Amino acid sequence: MVGRDEDGRHAAPVARDVDWSILMAHAQDGDRAAYHRLLQEITPYLRSLAARRHRDPSDVEDAVQDVLLTVHAIRQTYDPTRPFAPWLVAIANRRFIDRLRRQGRRREREVVLTAEHETFCEPETNLDEDRDRHELESMVDNLPPAQRYAIRLLKLREMSLKEAAVVSGMSVTSLKVNAHRALKRLKKMLVDRSAP
Repeated sequence: MVGRDEDGRHAAPVARDVDWSILMAHAQDGDRAAYHRLLQEITPYLRSLAARRHRDPSDVEDAVQDVLLTVHAIRQTYDPTRPFAPWLVAIANRRFIDRLRRQGRRREREVVLTAEHETFCEPETNLDEDRDRHELESMVDNLPPAQRYAIRLLKLREMSLKEAAVVSGMSVTSLKVNAHRALKRLKKMLVDRSAP
């Protein structure tokens, strides 16, 4: 005998639903083997449900994993006196709908790239970048030693404040102050350089 889910489609066979209910009840009592068996048995069923909503096989697998994670997270909410399959299908439908909504929102924000969006590397562009890097390095070299050291550690080598404090022997507060002053001084140098 086969039951029907809320959409009127075929649900899990009743005998299998009873087995799943028993396995879930044992799993709620801490039986790991029963839980493992339950997850193995419901996975192909979830895969067939997901395939109805998703075309891409990777989306199907991701949707199945979402459902399995949700089942795991809320397994204690299952009432063993009730059928398991409708509980599972309700969770699956919610997860599938959530996934489809996320995909829809993502597609709305995506821009299809055309040939006009292509960029090609030009040697002149790289020359400007090298020149700018050399100018910035010379500006950093003109900073007072503590500020120069703070900028090199925190901004150029991208160390955390704690890492930079250990390497430099300076306190976190001193590093913050010196980095702030260095950035302020560099900004002024850049403004002065671009002024006519």
